[in-house]
Amino acid sequence: MIPENIEKVRHRIVHACQKSGRKPSEVTLLAVSKTFPADFVREAARAGVRDIGENYVQELVAKRELLPLEDIRWHFIGHLQTNKVKYIADWIYLIHAVDNVGLARELNKRAAKAARKISILIEVNTTGESSKFGLRPEDTVGFVKTLDGLENLVVSGLMTIGPFLPDPEGSRPMFRELRKLRDRIAQLEQGNVEMAHLSMGMTGDFEVAIEEGATIVRIGTAIFGSRTGKPN
Repeated sequence: MIPENIEKVRHRIVHACQKSGRKPSEVTLLAVSKTFPADFVREAARAGVRDIGENYVQELVAKRELLPLEDIRWHFIGHLQTNKVKYIADWIYLIHAVDNVGLARELNKRAAKAARKISILIEVNTTGESSKFGLRPEDTVGFVKTLDGLENLVVSGLMTIGPFLPDPEGSRPMFRELRKLRDRIAQLEQGNVEMAHLSMGMTGDFEVAIEEGATIVRIGTAIFGSRTGKPN
């Protein structure tokens, strides 16, 4: 049912874009395959999903090795430990959750060694929950400035995780705050800052995220099903 689930999600993306006056081409569907087998990822890729996200380096590397022939752009969306950077620096497409200078410097060093640039998103804790990683919104502009001079990093945007609430409208203030913060940072005259992306919105609230400007939505359950069972 994975292709059918993807089609349903794409229809929801189109509807959210129409509602907010945006083009569906402005929104990237990122399928989050954490804990699901490589066969599920292959099925999603062959159904037209090019962007795949993983939370753990070991799982990401293993799946990539199992799927060498698929046209996949691999995203790392979890909390990345500095000592794991070396395993993905040569080929990762986008890292979604940078929130400390040490990690940024290690990424820059490894990217330089690989003769490439690595695109990153800065993780912002817009809910204020202590259980979540990310910078406080008021610290984010200053943090981006500390990355000036890291020539092998491209600060491509911001990422946040909304609150887990029954009503997706509860996420709207956080998504709106992230968009405003992105717009502020985009005005910095800093060579490695692009601010092209807002990675926000998951299965429960991605339509609201799109209405508030998301360019990447991270969808797991609506594509692959519950992690305690099979796709529905």
